[in-house]
Amino acid sequence: MNILFEVTSGDAARVLVPLARACDRNAVTWSCFFTGDGVKNLARDDVLATVAGAAKAAACEVSWERYMGEAACPVEIGSQTNNSAMVGDTDTVISL
Repeated sequence: MNILFEVTSGDAARVLVPLARACDRNAVTWSCFFTGDGVKNLARDDVLATVAGAAKAAACEVSWERYMGEAACPVEIGSQTNNSAMVGDTDTVISL
């Protein structure tokens, strides 16, 4: 199984972190795409530590610039085209 977490909410960390850790414990491959104010989660240390275990992690460039300004993005910068490709490569999408 391969899961894609679509992180669209600025307070999704409280759900993303335990779900992603459960995937890691159960050898489930997972990725995440951060968009909208969901990119704000990437400012949290617990999210960054958890995302290190992702098969792929990317953030929408437009959302990053809008909500995080000039700060360096800690994951790959992408677009909704990248998001579409990630959706195409997954079995299950979970929107947070």
